[in-house]
Amino acid sequence: MSHPTGVDLGSPIRTATVRELDPLAADPALSALREQNARADVPALAAALRGLVPALDAVGAYSAERCAAAMRDLGLFLGSIKRHGPEPLSLVPELRPVLLELGRRTDLVPRDTVHHYCTWNPVGERQRMYTGDAQEARLQESVRLVFPHLRAGIELAATLSDTAPDDAQFRRSAEELTAHVERIVTAIDLVVAHVTPEFFALGLRPYFEEITVGDRVLMGPAAAQVPLWLIDQALWASDHSEPAYAEFVRDSVPYALPRWRDLYARWSRVPSVVSRLVEAFGDNPDDAARRMPALRANSEALARLLRVIVVFRGRHLALARKAYDADLRRYPVGSGGGSTDLLRQILDLTRTAARLTTRPADSGAGRT
Repeated sequence: MSHPTGVDLGSPIRTATVRELDPLAADPALSALREQNARADVPALAAALRGLVPALDAVGAYSAERCAAAMRDLGLFLGSIKRHGPEPLSLVPELRPVLLELGRRTDLVPRDTVHHYCTWNPVGERQRMYTGDAQEARLQESVRLVFPHLRAGIELAATLSDTAPDDAQFRRSAEELTAHVERIVTAIDLVVAHVTPEFFALGLRPYFEEITVGDRVLMGPAAAQVPLWLIDQALWASDHSEPAYAEFVRDSVPYALPRWRDLYARWSRVPSVVSRLVEAFGDNPDDAARRMPALRANSEALARLLRVIVVFRGRHLALARKAYDADLRRYPVGSGGGSTDLLRQILDLTRTAARLTTRPADSGAGRT
């Protein structure tokens, strides 16, 4: 694991390398895409996309980074065409085997994700955007700020999941993870400050619609693909979730990086961190705390961590309510399939998990 400097954790794909690459020589086409979107010029978008489709044997020689960069650039056209109505592959059917091969080579879904749109996107003059609006750039920047801390946080959640609740390392890992989640809160504050609900709901959200690739319907880049839900899974959600949230997470897992999909599978089979802490306290928390001096401090550290996640969830809910207000929204749910009601449920579940760390005797509450 590395310090959050932009180096990928949990992925063999090197972010800095992907950002530099232009395997399809797409820079000019992507510069023109913004104006084509402004005109809703579907024929021009389809023609430009058709001109970028690489030969399948060429894709077979790409590195993982070149595959990611190619998917990133093709994806901007996929989202743009769908925003204006047609299914992209109905207009450019020769792209289908290329998308499938790019997905296979990177072990990701065969379309672009939030990683392509934000993390693997160049910065500066070559930045790929649907609209070119400064607010779109700010949203992409906020996600770029989140991912290094999320990656580091997921690895710390893995450490917590493997650490005994009475081990001194437990508190240190929880405190480090808290610091990373606090930076994620800072990133959502940037969105609130610089991206209006009107711009997101009307100007940007339409570009994140799902498309059909072969026999699969695939979501576009979405907040659900920024997997704070994976940290939830380790900390409490593996055994204190509710069916709606559990289904939402299962639907989001295919869009995660391979390492993260593996962690989700592992954490779905074991007790959560909260449950193991509650079990350590047993029926007599005071006696347990005397026998295991680190247990109380560890519990307090975990409670602080969950309270910071509650802060993030609360701000995300407030932001989503504004963006999906009845006077603005064109869609009933987010691009990742979640509703504001679901966000409210996740917030309540996180609060319940935080209370369990301070009231261990209530260990049965909320358990699925």
